[in-house]
Amino acid sequence: MAHEIKVIAEIGCNHKGDMDIAKEMIQVAANVCHAHVAKFQKRNNRELLSGSEFETPHPVPHNSYGDTYGEHREFLEFTAGQHKELQEECRLAGIDYSTSVWDLTSAKEIVALEPLLIKIPSATNQHFELQDYLCRNYDGEIHVSTGMTTRAEIARMVDFYEERGRAKDLVVYACTSGYPVEFEDVCLLEINRLQEIYGDRVKSIGFSGHHHGIATDIAAMTAGVLGFQRYGQGVLSYIERHFTLNRTWKGTDHAASLEPDGLRRLCRDLRNVAKTLRYKEKDLLDVEQVQRDKLKWQDAKQSRQIRQVS
Repeated sequence: MAHEIKVIAEIGCNHKGDMDIAKEMIQVAANVCHAHVAKFQKRNNRELLSGSEFETPHPVPHNSYGDTYGEHREFLEFTAGQHKELQEECRLAGIDYSTSVWDLTSAKEIVALEPLLIKIPSATNQHFELQDYLCRNYDGEIHVSTGMTTRAEIARMVDFYEERGRAKDLVVYACTSGYPVEFEDVCLLEINRLQEIYGDRVKSIGFSGHHHGIATDIAAMTAGVLGFQRYGQGVLSYIERHFTLNRTWKGTDHAASLEPDGLRRLCRDLRNVAKTLRYKEKDLLDVEQVQRDKLKWQDAKQSRQIRQVS
């Protein structure tokens, strides 16, 4: 059987700034969809945004939860204490808690919670002060997406973790940054490129998708399994998808997210298809032998020889 691939339900800010909705999403991701990880986002907006950026209106007003972009981001933000509460909700639901950190202050707050993994989003994978802090102060897995990132920047990033002795805790994600991404822009073979170049240098490879539907994720798993067989390195260990309770809700990410039934089917299909990605361990499987005995044509001479041998 193929290596188990863990599914990350990227709740992000799809909770609309409501703790009750966030907790409901954890429970649904865990107990209805059977995902492995529920992941949020943490930002210190005054650190991330300049004064003018904070006071500028949201570029898509009908998605905004405030009069300015800063107010919008603050409305969606949970405190460190609320994240601790969400982490406990995850524990009770039987699903791992994680968060993407966008800035140094947020990294410090989430490191204090000691989650199993922390994510660096594509937007900040060249923020090396932030990543240096994680390398020095956090012992868990560090996951990094590579959307909107050049190949030279990816190489620089992996070198950075190797120099600090943390590359074997690093999971590098193939990713195209777009919300949503059209099929021709998903570029699944980037999974194989990461496996070939970095598979023996990092802990594993991931895939973060922002596309429609779930068929692409099955193809991603297949590409990852076949790539590992080809290169002998770079196991595909995580698939991450944005998750919402309702794709029509106000907000930027809902349209590129899976609703509960979509995420449930994704987790189911990944488990089932993983079972199929194997060679036959013998000429005739037991299930085939039963059918062969009933259906396989043999001439009389062959039949006598087989009976004599048996």
